[in-house]
Amino acid sequence: MGCSNSNLSAQQSRFENQNNTSVHQGTTTSITNTSITAAAEQVTPAVVGITTTRIEKDLYSQNQRVQGVGSGVIVDNKGYILTNNHVAGNAESLMVSLYDGRNVRGQAVWTDPVLDLAIVKINADNLKVATLGDSKNIKVGQNAIAIGNPLGLTFQRTVTAGIISALNRTIEVEKGTFMEDLIQTDASINPGNSGGPLINERGEVVGINTIKVTTAEGMGFAVPVNVVKPVVAKVVTGGNYGSPNIGLQAFDKELGKIFDFVIDKGVYVYDCKDGGCSHNAGVRKGDTILSVDGKAVNTVVELKEALNSAGAGKTVKLRVKNGDGEKDVHITLDGMKK
Repeated sequence: MGCSNSNLSAQQSRFENQNNTSVHQGTTTSITNTSITAAAEQVTPAVVGITTTRIEKDLYSQNQRVQGVGSGVIVDNKGYILTNNHVAGNAESLMVSLYDGRNVRGQAVWTDPVLDLAIVKINADNLKVATLGDSKNIKVGQNAIAIGNPLGLTFQRTVTAGIISALNRTIEVEKGTFMEDLIQTDASINPGNSGGPLINERGEVVGINTIKVTTAEGMGFAVPVNVVKPVVAKVVTGGNYGSPNIGLQAFDKELGKIFDFVIDKGVYVYDCKDGGCSHNAGVRKGDTILSVDGKAVNTVVELKEALNSAGAGKTVKLRVKNGDGEKDVHITLDGMKK
């Protein structure tokens, strides 16, 4: 992933530069410079650099301290910052570089390795805050702007622009490990951009930049911001958040295509932990989850968003389909604080 750390895999750390005019399916899309300028000016002061130190094993299984640099975006004036899990997770120490030149120690207060998202808290005043947009409203072909710290803090708050190239993309980040429902963009993203915002022309954050395919030009990916908005709201209100655990693993139609598995609607349960909250409620491997609390879910991100909106310890109603038809099950979500 895009954190500036030599120990990261090539797929997740190498990025390519792109031009401000992109060719998409044979059509040249010109970026409106005035809108890019206005959006960048609005959000850039909220973009931070995140320098971390973590303990890792070397080739001889000896502990060594490894430094990494990534990006983040301030989303609340109390000092809450959105970034990637691979930037801030499991860090021994964490330093945040602000737009006004201050360097402030931070702490990860919530992380989700599956989504590759994290929330960092700093204690500082007079903070510039970015606005979270609605990632469900973005369209393929609209302008997209990435802001971050490529190649460490040397080129802080670099702005690149392109378009939204595709939605609901599934990427294999490691053998057998997938990230689903990502936003694809050709806005240039480089090592150190991880955790920085992907924004629209209104200066609203619609995604958090995370990875890029290195075997092709102009294929970067961001996590849709809607999945983490409920978490941000609850962390800001309560200071912490118990991540819900539903006790199952599922995939949607996009990942199903990779395995030649047809899913018309809903998300397919490919594993259900024995003794877990879903299993105890009657959910089984091979079931399809159609909705949560009456709201349809057709992607893994929509499922995660619904569960994050509820939170650990809350009871949700799932509409589940299997060979016997459809049924409602009520599940009290497990979970543990960060």
